[in-house]
Amino acid sequence: MAFPSSSCNQILVKGNLRVKTIILNRPQKYNAIAHQMILQLLKELRSFERDPDVKLVIIKGEGKAFCSGGDVPAVIQFVTAGHWTFGALFHKKMLSLDYLIATYKKPQVFLINGAVMGAGAGLSMHGTFRVVTEKTVFAMPEASIGTFPDVGASHFLSKLPGFLGEYLGLTGARIDGPEMLACGLATHFVLSKNLPLLEESLFAAGTDDSSIIHKSILKYEHQATLKKGNVFQRLDLINKCFSKQSVEEILSSLEHELEQGKDEWIAAAIKSIKMVSPISLKLFLRSIRQGRFQELDQCLIREYRMVSHVLRRTVSSDLYEGTRAKLLDRDNNPKWEPSKLELVSDDMLDKYFTNVDKEEDWEDLKLPSRRKSIKVQEADILSRI
Repeated sequence: MAFPSSSCNQILVKGNLRVKTIILNRPQKYNAIAHQMILQLLKELRSFERDPDVKLVIIKGEGKAFCSGGDVPAVIQFVTAGHWTFGALFHKKMLSLDYLIATYKKPQVFLINGAVMGAGAGLSMHGTFRVVTEKTVFAMPEASIGTFPDVGASHFLSKLPGFLGEYLGLTGARIDGPEMLACGLATHFVLSKNLPLLEESLFAAGTDDSSIIHKSILKYEHQATLKKGNVFQRLDLINKCFSKQSVEEILSSLEHELEQGKDEWIAAAIKSIKMVSPISLKLFLRSIRQGRFQELDQCLIREYRMVSHVLRRTVSSDLYEGTRAKLLDRDNNPKWEPSKLELVSDDMLDKYFTNVDKEEDWEDLKLPSRRKSIKVQEADILSRI
């Protein structure tokens, strides 16, 4: 049984001999990633990497969002009608795509305008140049639907200042373009109205020279102003609370700070943590703590095992219940199981970090040995200057 394909072209490619632009073309769904889109992205990117004439790849979204995440309702409905391994296949291809982007041998420029969440973050945060705008909104809200931030999030979120990654993954909090630039999720800030001009400049340059690409972006770079109450003004307190060893301790620390009359954001963080899936919170905290000491490929392999257990319902059915309550029936009243943090044991969590028992059509994620070219490594450095 195969995933259904769409009659409309959800991935568009334009460009010339030297520069290619890939467009996520599902604006009515805020460019949510469907299975066929992943397959086409893999096909196009591999083709461009092999083509000696192609020097640069630009990736952007059509409409108001870059990419709002994976098409979870479609995956869950398909799994429900078939077998959990269909969902595992979707994630295997998605994580393979993230790995391809992270190890790509040619520079890429991601034009991240509008929402970038979940799988959209996995698609773009591993890229070379990550350009955001005043309209960009980043979030990892997976725990609200009963799963955890994967797509390499345990790697890229663990590299943020202090314990900001724990804060973003546990609360699903949103940050804007200037905040993304300040914390390292983005490399450049450009006003949305200037993105077409920037793209034209990149086409005119037609090069894989990282310094020229960097200078082309700098022509349109705009001063990114952090708003009052931005996440960096809270960082000391975030570090104090989210550095704790367990979700229970983090929650207790937040509640203590709230009693002291601290900032309003703390009440929002507490509310979010208490509303989402308890087992998902604990899975993410263990995942990101391991990710701090692992390479990206190790994170992706581990995350695939974890999400396979989520889909298989090894311990909990929270993903299916969260998707029903939040995205299908939309009653916003999920019944989590286990229902409380204290009911989630270490033995339960341990199961998510092991290989799935031998099942038909399931095998561990295998990633090829790949190294970025020297030019792209230099581009990574330049993009952070």
